[in-house]
Amino acid sequence: MKKIFVVIALSSVMFACNNKAKEEAALKQQEAEKQLAVKAVKDSLRLDSFNRAATAKVEAEKEAKHQAELAAARRAGANSSRSYASSGGSSSAYGGAQPTAKKKGWSDAAKGSVIGGAAGAVGGALIDKKKGRGAIIGGLVGAGGGYLIGRGEDRKSGRVQPKN
Repeated sequence: MKKIFVVIALSSVMFACNNKAKEEAALKQQEAEKQLAVKAVKDSLRLDSFNRAATAKVEAEKEAKHQAELAAARRAGANSSRSYASSGGSSSAYGGAQPTAKKKGWSDAAKGSVIGGAAGAVGGALIDKKKGRGAIIGGLVGAGGGYLIGRGEDRKSGRVQPKN
């Protein structure tokens, strides 16, 4: 009978130790799975940042190409009757310097405002019986109309970029 008790005691001790080992192994397995999940999330974020960087690089290349096309169009416009002067290069956000073309002289909008204002003032003074009031009103209306017409010419010539 003593042998049976000893065998039962040893077997229960063995089973008890074996259960702790299984629990510890399960805890280690869970911890390893958590670490793998955290690593996967970090890798995903890192990959996402690489994708964002690649996208930003592609956008930078598109912007540089667009700027080069604009500069070529401005250079082509410089060969026409309008005169351009090249100002110093302006540095872009990507570290490169690109020259910008700048027109000399008055814009068509400014010329239109002055001519329209003068013509409107003369016309208003001739039409209205009170010369001062007619000249002021005619000058303002003429300047506004001349500005709008000149601004349209500036857009056609490429001096002013049209709004999209």
